[in-house]
Formats: sequence, C-alpha cells, structure tokens
Amino acid sequence: MRLGLWFKLGLREWPGYVPLVPILRTYTREDFSHDLIAGLVVGMVTIPQAVAYAFLAGVPPESGLYACLVPMVLYAIFGSSRQLVVGPVAVAALMVAATAAEYAPRFSDAYLGVTTIICLQSGLLLWILRLSRMGGLVNLLSHPVITGFVNAAAILIIISQLPAFTGIEVDGATEPLVVLTQLLQSITATQPLTLTIAAGSLLLLLVFPKLSIVVCRWVGMDLSDQHAISRLGPMVVAVLGIVLVSLFGLDGKINLVGLVPSGLPEVSAPPFDLELWINLFPASAIIALVSYVESYSIGATLAARVQTRVNSHQELIALGAANIGAAFTGAYPVAGSFSRSSVNYYAGARTPVSSLVCAVVIVMVLLLLTQLFNDLPHAVLAAIVMVSVVGLMDLKTTKQHWTLQKNDAITEYATLVLVLFLGVEFGLIAGVILSIAFFVRTSSRPNITQVGRVGDTDHFRSIKRYDVETLPHVLALRVDENVYFANAAQIEDKFLKRSQRRPGTEHLLIVCSSINVIDATGIQMLHRVNANLERAGITFNLCEVKGTLMPVLEAAQLPQTLTGQVFFSADRAMKYFVELKHKEQQRQSTLDFSL
Repeated sequence: MRLGLWFKLGLREWPGYVPLVPILRTYTREDFSHDLIAGLVVGMVTIPQAVAYAFLAGVPPESGLYACLVPMVLYAIFGSSRQLVVGPVAVAALMVAATAAEYAPRFSDAYLGVTTIICLQSGLLLWILRLSRMGGLVNLLSHPVITGFVNAAAILIIISQLPAFTGIEVDGATEPLVVLTQLLQSITATQPLTLTIAAGSLLLLLVFPKLSIVVCRWVGMDLSDQHAISRLGPMVVAVLGIVLVSLFGLDGKINLVGLVPSGLPEVSAPPFDLELWINLFPASAIIALVSYVESYSIGATLAARVQTRVNSHQELIALGAANIGAAFTGAYPVAGSFSRSSVNYYAGARTPVSSLVCAVVIVMVLLLLTQLFNDLPHAVLAAIVMVSVVGLMDLKTTKQHWTLQKNDAITEYATLVLVLFLGVEFGLIAGVILSIAFFVRTSSRPNITQVGRVGDTDHFRSIKRYDVETLPHVLALRVDENVYFANAAQIEDKFLKRSQRRPGTEHLLIVCSSINVIDATGIQMLHRVNANLERAGITFNLCEVKGTLMPVLEAAQLPQTLTGQVFFSADRAMKYFVELKHKEQQRQSTLDFSL
C-alpha cells in the first residue's frame, strides 16, 4: 500500500524534476522565434570558443564541440534556469589540464580517457550531493576564495596562451614561472606573422563590442549597447583568420588547428582503472564544486533579471547529468558559461529551447563544416581565450574586500598566490582552509556587550552606542555569537570577570537573542558559570532564548539548576528584578522599623 502511494506521488511530481516539460506545455510560436534567433547567435559564439577551450584543456578540438552537444541538451531538459548555457568553460578547462597532464600526454587517447573519468566522477558527485541533501558543502567556497581563484586562473590561462600567441615553442611546461622563463629566453624566436595575427585578433576582439554597435547604428539599426550582435566577436575573428590563411596561403607558415574529424561523437564508457579513479577523485570533487558554484551564480543572476528563480537542488541534478553525458561522449567537464549565457539572454532567449537550437547548430558544423577548421590559426584561438578570461577577472571586489573586511582580502590574496605558484587544487583547498580558520578565529573571540533599556521602550541596546538606562544591581550581557567549543572558555572568563568586578552586582542576565547554537562544551560551561556565580552570591539568568535552543537546555537540565530564571524577554527580566529589589527594600524597612 505504501509503495503504491509513493509510486503515485512520484508520477504526480515527476514534471518538477524535468523543468522543460511544463515549459513546453505553454510554449508558443512567439517563444520559438525568440529562442531560434538566440540559439543561432549562441551557436556562432560557441563554435570558436569550444575549439579554443579544447586546446586549453589539452583535448582534441572536436572534444570541445562534443561538450556542447549532449551536455547542453541534458541541461536544457533538467536545468531550472531558462537562459543558462552549459558547455566548455575556461576555468574548468584549466583545472582539467592541470590534473590530467599528470597521468597522460596531452591530445592523446589516454589523456581523453582521463578527462572522461573526471567528467563521470564530477557528475556522480553532484548527484550524491543532491541525494544526500549536502549541497550546502559548496558554501565552503566563499566569495573571496572564488574571486582569488578565478583571478589566478585567468592569469594562468593568459600565460598558457602566450606560446600560441607568439609562436614560441615551449617544452611541455605548465608552471607559469617556467613558461614565462622559457618565453623570455626564446624571445628572439618569436614568429612575427603569428604575433601579428594574434595581436590583430586581440585588438579586434576588444573593440568589436562597441565598433559593431556603432556600425549598426550608422546603417540605421538602432541597437542597445548590450545587443547580442556585439558578442559575435569570436566568430568574426575566427572567420577572418580562416579567410586570411586561405587567401595568402599561410598554411605551413603558422600553426593551424588542422584536421577535425567530422561526424557525431561515439557513445563509450570511460575507462575503469581503480587506482586512477582514486587518484583523480580529489581533483574531480574540486572541479565539480567549482563548476556548480560558477553555474549556479550565473543562473541566479540571469533569473533575477527576468524575475524567476533557480532551484539549487535541481541544478545539482542538471549539471550532474550534463557532466555524465559528457563522460560518455568523449568530452570533458562542463559548466555554465558566463559569456555565452549573457549572449543567450541579450539575444532574447525565453526558454531552454534556445540551447537545443544551439546544439543543432553544433551538429550541422560537425557533420558539414569541420574542414573549415583546417585553416583556423592557433593564434586566433589564443586571442579568443585571453579576451574571454579577462572578462572573468574581478578587481573591483578585491578593493572592496580590503576596505570592508581585511580577513576576506587576505584570504583572496592568499588563494590567488597559492594557485599561481603551488597549483590549482592546492591553492583552492588552502584558500578554503584559510577562510574557515579566519571564521573560527573570529567566532572564538565573541563580542559580549552590556545592554540597557532605551528610554521607556522594551528595547535593549549597547551602553556604548545608545543612551540607555541600567540597573545598578543587574548586569545584562548580550552574546553576539553562537556558543561552542572554540569560544566557550573565553565566554566563561568574561562572564565571571565582568560580573565579579562590577560593584553591587546581584544578578547576571544573559541576553541570548543572537545565539542560535549551543554545543555540549557550551552547556558544560554554562553549568560551571552558574556554580561559580552562586558561590559569589550572584544569580545566573537567561532571557530571549530561541525556541530551538530550549529543548537542548532542558535536556541538559540547565533551567532546573539555574540560581536564577529563564525569562521570555529582557524587558520582563528587568521588571522582575526591579520588583524583587523593591520587595527586598520593603522587607528591610519593615525589619529596621521593628528593631
């Protein structure tokens, strides 16, 4: 009976796990016209980027195009973002290259086997996070860590493209300092023709967004500065590079992409080698987390612009499916692309159908136009990659971090330096550890503020910031932090010192409005404070304890052993202490009169 009920509920709720289904139910012809144009535009932008990122990742150029097929279709089916475009991205390509190069030579079948294993492990890990409801682990990648990592990755990617940009051969080095050293030592071997094509491509890519809009307006097309036409620079530069090579017979004089096999990818399982799988798993986990954070951030930003929302749990399913699809089609890890998603949005895409149109464009290229890549210069691809990653760098936030929070700035700078000099995975892990260490250090030094009543209200605020009234025989302290093992000893020390050093203190009142968690160490600390204050003749009281904490305190029998009480609010506590003092004074007056 129960199984039947679960089955019926599953049938009823399954469209929620396939967001494309309810979208298609209300799909209109007008929606398709917008999605068709957006898909065609995104397809034209995607093709040169996919090939460029494939070389960055160290896989054959066709693998970059394969990464735009099944992964893009699977995300369109399962993704909750209507404008996000999934496929090859620069940061994931760099991380794949840094990992896979340790186990196989670049552009080889063995290397491609390693990248497909990373794909499969990343996808499965994202699914495990969803099934175990542990998607919150991605929050370990704080914004300063991500910013430092992305800025460092952009620098590494730019350095990695300098050999193709200049035509200088580098002896398989991947470390940035080694690459720069070899380039400087071989500066005389720079190929003028390659450098000219690369510099011209770079310049055109930089000016194309504004130049294209100016030209369109000059011919009578009134377009906004963010129109999708302004994002077609990579396609235009790639076409111009191919035309230049063909017209002037530059084949053999500069490095070209060469033969790209035509046809669709074959479906095959990644190789299974237990030792290799174990060795790759840590890197795969990091790639999965970074890809998810990057994709979710982009999707949420675009969703806010059209007043929709992105489901974080559904994104784990969709991105996991996309990477598993990439694993079985000879591709490498994929994520949401900032540049192509922006193009998709500004081109007027309304639904994920635009991604399906883009996939059709890629299919047509693979079947009919792969011969065009024979004359595509590597220098043009290097320029495309450089311009793409420069757009990812965030230097404004770096200045804000230093102004607002020094710890965040230090974390960001440390992550950047460590990624540059010690490697992507090590630098990222070290950044996460450093951010956690700063958090623990901050929370282990909790702010404990004495509070008093604001005028005739029932509000209590800091005596340092507001003009408040206090009672001479009551010390009210507010703890602005959770109470746990890292700060329990300091909190205990401050409670005892401040209550015993304040003359005339008869009651210590702890305002718990900012406390969400008290662990076992914190509970034991409160019991000790209660006992020590009792010996000093001071009652120990709590107020504004959150409902989620009361069961914990009651299970530890703290309310029953308190020398004071647990009050609903600071206002009620203070009124009680005033009344209690008044009764004591009356009792003392009566006693004095009788004597």
